[in-house]
Amino acid sequence: MNVQSGTYYWPTTFPDAPSYRVLEEDLSCDVLIIGGGSSGAQCAYYLADTNLDVAVIEKTTIGSGSTSSNTALLQYSGEKMFTDLINTFGSDYIERHLQLLKKAINEIEAASKNVTIDCEFSRRDTLYAASCAEDVESLKKEYEFLKQHNGELTFLSKEEIEAKYPFSREAAIYSYNDAEINPFRFTHALLEHAARKGIKIYEHTEMNGQHFDDKLGKMIVSTKNGHTIQARYVIFAAGYEGTEIKKEKKASFVSTYTVTTQPVEDLSQWYNRTLIWETARPYLYMRTTRDNRIIIGGLDDNTAYSEDRDSKLIHKKTQLIEEFNKMFPTIQVQAEYYLAAFYGGTMDGIPIIGKYEAYPNSYFLFAFGDNGMVYSQLLSKIIVEEIVKGNCPDLDLYLQDRPLLNKG
Repeated sequence: MNVQSGTYYWPTTFPDAPSYRVLEEDLSCDVLIIGGGSSGAQCAYYLADTNLDVAVIEKTTIGSGSTSSNTALLQYSGEKMFTDLINTFGSDYIERHLQLLKKAINEIEAASKNVTIDCEFSRRDTLYAASCAEDVESLKKEYEFLKQHNGELTFLSKEEIEAKYPFSREAAIYSYNDAEINPFRFTHALLEHAARKGIKIYEHTEMNGQHFDDKLGKMIVSTKNGHTIQARYVIFAAGYEGTEIKKEKKASFVSTYTVTTQPVEDLSQWYNRTLIWETARPYLYMRTTRDNRIIIGGLDDNTAYSEDRDSKLIHKKTQLIEEFNKMFPTIQVQAEYYLAAFYGGTMDGIPIIGKYEAYPNSYFLFAFGDNGMVYSQLLSKIIVEEIVKGNCPDLDLYLQDRPLLNKG
């Protein structure tokens, strides 16, 4: 799968990132993680403090897939409002989901403080704005639900938005204590931490196939290097490319675009350097970086063909800059990095842990959606708890055949 193309900012922030050797022998382990992006790293982080023998294989280099294009806005709110999700799953289900999302952001913060590599984690507030007057009522309803469930937020009127920002919107939810992070450094930090705890990590080691050996009770994974890995459990944490191993009918793909600007001298017009996004579809979102760049993303396009996606990159780059200039006319920006990428979501708005009969003792981590890194942290912890303890009560919420309200 041609996941993305263009130029990438995040790897430039860590030019001396750790590297790992190629697997050059057969291997046996308790848990094999396939994928060296953020999802695989988050699984490795949780497994690092167990007594299990764990290995990670990555077909290219650590963090070189979708992790390099992840804009890493860490929020518990997502593209589908919680008030809409309740219609599909019921209130108890979504209240627990909300609790787990909040906890996952706290866990990311704790992990970033527990590793030796600076992940550039910062708490940030979020402005979630109504793009038109028709969206105010649903936004107000969402605010009331979140407030009822201990959300740290306030509802801003048009006048209050105009007092804080150089642009106007009809209304907005202003949330406190969301966050941002450098996903490339975070991924390397987690894996470096795991390696120091004894987890084996291999780069340039691509899976070539897999099957379950009934006699051994293990998955046998072969690599393109000509070696085999026996594992009691396998976690497929290959991101979007995981759907090439096991097609998941609930997953869907569109194309998205991102611009990272040159550093900006003066960001004083940007109130609290908040994360910003909106109710419009396709939506626009933006954040700042440690070195005062601005990441502008969105304007998703309903195509899953890489050639079509890439042909629109220059036009989308121009559009993203223009949209930013409308909102912040006094902040002069120039695009330095820009890319086109596939963006995966799920049909019902909830990420997926796939467990399939054809893949015994295996878990597919499909943290698809606009909160991918938060979803990954949440799902990683559940999978590891399921492996270590034999049961995790929250697993059923995220299985591919999770219970829907009024199902059947």
